[in-house]
Amino acid sequence: MPNVVVVGLQWGDEGKGKIVDVLSEKADVVARFQGGHNAGHTVVINSEKFVLHLIPSGILYKGKTCLIGNGVVVEPSALIEEMDGLEQRGVPIRGNLFLSKNAHIIMPYHMALDRENEKLRGTKSIGTTGRGIGPAYCDKTGRSGIRVADLLQPAVFKEKLTANLFHINFLLEHLYKAPVFTVEDIFHEYMGYAEKLSEYIADTDIIVNNVIAEKGNVLFEGAQGTLLDVDHGTYPYVTSSNAIAGGACTGLGVGPTKISKVLGIVKAYTTRVGSGPFPTELTDSLGDRLREKGGEYGATTGRPRRCGWLDMVILKHSARINGLTGIAITKLDILDGMDVIKICTAYKHQGKLYEEFPKEINIFSECEPVYIEMPGWHASTQGITDYNALPKTAKAYIKKIEKILKVKVQLISTGQRRDELIMLKELFT
Repeated sequence: MPNVVVVGLQWGDEGKGKIVDVLSEKADVVARFQGGHNAGHTVVINSEKFVLHLIPSGILYKGKTCLIGNGVVVEPSALIEEMDGLEQRGVPIRGNLFLSKNAHIIMPYHMALDRENEKLRGTKSIGTTGRGIGPAYCDKTGRSGIRVADLLQPAVFKEKLTANLFHINFLLEHLYKAPVFTVEDIFHEYMGYAEKLSEYIADTDIIVNNVIAEKGNVLFEGAQGTLLDVDHGTYPYVTSSNAIAGGACTGLGVGPTKISKVLGIVKAYTTRVGSGPFPTELTDSLGDRLREKGGEYGATTGRPRRCGWLDMVILKHSARINGLTGIAITKLDILDGMDVIKICTAYKHQGKLYEEFPKEINIFSECEPVYIEMPGWHASTQGITDYNALPKTAKAYIKKIEKILKVKVQLISTGQRRDELIMLKELFT
């Protein structure tokens, strides 16, 4: 049976939460493979809004096994708060959610370091959420991280914590002039989390591979988007993990031969939150219109998103490195009522034409977009579920995206709700 990776093709916020939610109906397992609680997936069911940060969107279907993989960094109190919030709204968690023993834990000092590092960067700040994601991944790659399994071994946890604070308190006190932490305070706090989370901690790599071996359907859920990938994004204005499809393998312990399909999610226009270059950004009233009509405010932080025209240069890059087998277009309805819609097909920089994404951040920062124009449509597309009912010019816009990317569109979202969707191809068959 198919094992499908869902990945964002832009700078995140493409609407992956809704698409994962829709596809979860036919999945046996929904597994998150990277990122932390800096990401937010929004799902609307019968006008009821759910915002998820760590727990896979599949949790909103009864009886689905949801996994938080080893590639995720977990802030325990945030996870517990999210679990409690869902249970209070009638969403069952116990027996449906499992947390990898190998996932790394975000500690209080990671959040402090995150904030202090951003202060030091000044005008060159990256625009992080200050939630400790980057420093937690630094400890992971620096081999001084504390993992979920350590929560179940108090002596091991305390030993690692003591060693880490020896160095971190020195930095906080002498470099950042910030308050320090005590071993006992953190130890008691995190042992409380261990008690609440212990029944959810499991060997998630064994769970997911057993389901694959038994021919079950697995849906792999990423956070952020391709242009925020630490290796393939607009470095250094990126996240700290691999948000591309390949991250599903390392972030869950699944071999690449087990991946059947890769569905790329692309918003019908482009948005970006935080700092970093954005060639097609609209800083005028049109950008404001897209932001307000599209509700472009961060699900996690509430920060306003920067908005602009669709950028096919970055999308070609994303399609290539993710190995797409299909595309889902979201928020098509937000473009309703426009006379003209622009698509960026190349960049210009110092007289040179770039039809492929430039890896040099200074060049990318100074690029000017080269646009083609297409006629818009004034009929409403909101809530349409039949492709043939779309305006002719809306279908032409979709066909242009397919032609440039050389990948077929398989789903089209026409609104926030779960049922506002055009399904052109079933992914789980």
